[in-house]
Amino acid sequence: MNILAAANAGGGFGVGAFAMYVVFIAAIFYFMAYRPNKKEKAKQAELFASLEVGDTVETSAGFYGVLIDITDDTVIVEFGNNKNCRIPMRKDAIIKNEKSE
Repeated sequence: MNILAAANAGGGFGVGAFAMYVVFIAAIFYFMAYRPNKKEKAKQAELFASLEVGDTVETSAGFYGVLIDITDDTVIVEFGNNKNCRIPMRKDAIIKNEKSE
């Protein structure tokens, strides 16, 4: 029996092995990229749902302020003791919520 005949008889790299590698790579991608991103989006949606006027929030820039108004996509945050320093910003700029008491 020559070497080519032995390789064609089942000793070569088959379609089944290639399919297993594709499934393995897809599983790695799912557990390292998609799944953590999905958890982070759910956590962020929960944060946005819990926002209320009067809450103290931290922005992505590191500033702390008090929520004055909330709309669908934006919030108005008052910074410091100066009542004239009110800045509208997107909701996704808020990274932490400290509930008012």
